[in-house]
Amino acid sequence: MRRREFITLLGSAAAATWPRTAVAQADGLPVVGYLYFGVPELSASLVAAFRRGLSEAGFVEGRNVTVEYRFAHYDAARLPELAAELVHRRPAVIATPGGSQAALAVKALTNTVPIVFSAGIDPVQAGVVSSLNRPGGNVTGIGSMNVELGAKRLGLLHELLPKAKRFATLVSPTSAGIADLKAAAAAIGGSIEFVVVTNSREIDEAFATFPQKGIDAVLVSPFSLLDNRRVQLITLAAHYRLPVMYTFRDHVEAGGLMSYGSSAADRDRQVGLYVGRILKGEKPADLPVIRAVKFEFIINLQTARTLGLTVPATLLAQVDEVIE
Repeated sequence: MRRREFITLLGSAAAATWPRTAVAQADGLPVVGYLYFGVPELSASLVAAFRRGLSEAGFVEGRNVTVEYRFAHYDAARLPELAAELVHRRPAVIATPGGSQAALAVKALTNTVPIVFSAGIDPVQAGVVSSLNRPGGNVTGIGSMNVELGAKRLGLLHELLPKAKRFATLVSPTSAGIADLKAAAAAIGGSIEFVVVTNSREIDEAFATFPQKGIDAVLVSPFSLLDNRRVQLITLAAHYRLPVMYTFRDHVEAGGLMSYGSSAADRDRQVGLYVGRILKGEKPADLPVIRAVKFEFIINLQTARTLGLTVPATLLAQVDEVIE
């Protein structure tokens, strides 16, 4: 039998999804689908934030709503199959936090089931919605703006390393914002190399080449593969003694140097809130795509000291949180 991925996370009361789902549907609770590109083991805090948003909207999982989870384990080819499973359940709404790929996979299958996404790229340009203010159709969500923040990340990294001239950034095959990063690098008299990675082996290979190329520092662009490879990235950065700028605080909490980006927890909380509003009867076509408003700049001073770096006072003045 094909393995079903009804995964509820890390000690939740929803661990036994099959039995509880059957009971919940018999009791007439609305079903919410949750489709995520990554793995459950690294997504507990994001699922908790999603549940928090649902709760703020008046819905508690297992009490007055059922959530069915699917995780693609970084395999984009699995998204259509998992999306079809969820659509087949006839849910009241499907949440696709953490990227546009999952939203597009569901959208390709239904124009009636409401979809609430979050994505770092422009959702209009990606074809997820037709407009930010009036998305129309059955899709709405949250735009994190993390792709647009690439130049800001490079600027902060340069403030830490004013003598740095050669930068590299890991990107996906479809990453946006490349022109802005090139312009930002040129503005500080430097250059930036774009390295496409699609799996863990390619990440390893990319870091192995950086010392030979004289790379001074690395930026990790926001996309699902890299968002969920924090241990690998931090281990490689330490091994090659490279300063690395990340997008999300999780990497810095785990030992990365610094990050700047929209709050992933707040993003997924907003997804939960929108799901709750739709459960109460609002239409996704009438809910504007929300742009992220909460941003975080985090520095790990212990990692900086390990790399022999002194964080200037001017940079510390901009920090939202320092990890000792």
